[in-house]
Amino acid sequence: MLGAMALLLAACASTPPSRHGAITRAPRAPMVEPSAGLEEISIQAMALVGTPYRYGGNTPDSGFDCSGLVRYVVARAASVQLPRTTEAMGTRGTPLERSQVASGDLVFFNTTGRPNSHVGIYVGQNRFVHAPSTGGTVRLEDMTKSYWASRYNGARRVAGASVAPTPVEEPPPDDDPIAAFARAQ
Repeated sequence: MLGAMALLLAACASTPPSRHGAITRAPRAPMVEPSAGLEEISIQAMALVGTPYRYGGNTPDSGFDCSGLVRYVVARAASVQLPRTTEAMGTRGTPLERSQVASGDLVFFNTTGRPNSHVGIYVGQNRFVHAPSTGGTVRLEDMTKSYWASRYNGARRVAGASVAPTPVEEPPPDDDPIAAFARAQ
């Protein structure tokens, strides 16, 4: 019995042999090359599931809020620069009918009593990826669940071949809180 116990303890204390040149940590960001396709946006979004939520966050290291997640993914996957706020994002790209929504399109919801107060990335099969709220993580949701279905505001395509050009204009004052503060001084 003592021999078996000693063998068990020795096995728990030993370390497995290391492989020479093995990667010991995961990369910080998804390893997907930037491109203009909607599928790449969807892939990037799925790769970030599990990243912590952080209000104002806009990187995998710091965490994401909903608009920070969308802005990061679309810039990385499609080289499209979106405004920082969900409300401003709701004016970019091409509006879509529900039947036209494809993987990589942005989906908008009214979660605070204001249209387009929440945004996510559609990934197909009535699912979308989003950064929900404090204490949560980036996750995959079903748009047919009553909560999301009743709050759906629409969708927009901001990348891909069929996107109408968006005119360059002065961003709304709330688009960049730091610039708005500087202008007020």
